[in-house]
Amino acid sequence: MTTLLAHITVKSGTEATWEDLCRKLHAETHSSESDVLRYEYWRGKDPQTYYCLLSFADHRAWIDHQASDHHEADAVARRECLDSIRLEFVDPVGGASDLPPTEQQDAPDGASELVAKYTERFQAQIADWWLALR
Repeated sequence: MTTLLAHITVKSGTEATWEDLCRKLHAETHSSESDVLRYEYWRGKDPQTYYCLLSFADHRAWIDHQASDHHEADAVARRECLDSIRLEFVDPVGGASDLPPTEQQDAPDGASELVAKYTERFQAQIADWWLALR
């Protein structure tokens, strides 16, 4: 499983466009990806600040999401809105979350160039201290 919290800041004046893009991606992700466990966007307290919680059955499912046609279709429009984004891998506390632990997976044999690139670029960052508490 892979779970991330994306910390997002958008450029001033792009909030409405960003939220339209989020709604579209949320709908397409939930309607076409069977291994999505959580995919939600929130506004933060500070202006232009958003969060996205992404959880997928495994790391490959998240990479497949990243490389999907519906994710790639609006990638340029999303980048034009972004001021910054930081992906934070998170790990569920057993007995306090229904989600399984975050794990890394390699790209499958015969993966497309894009899937291989994203697998390398977005490796799960698993903190050593998590492993001692699992």
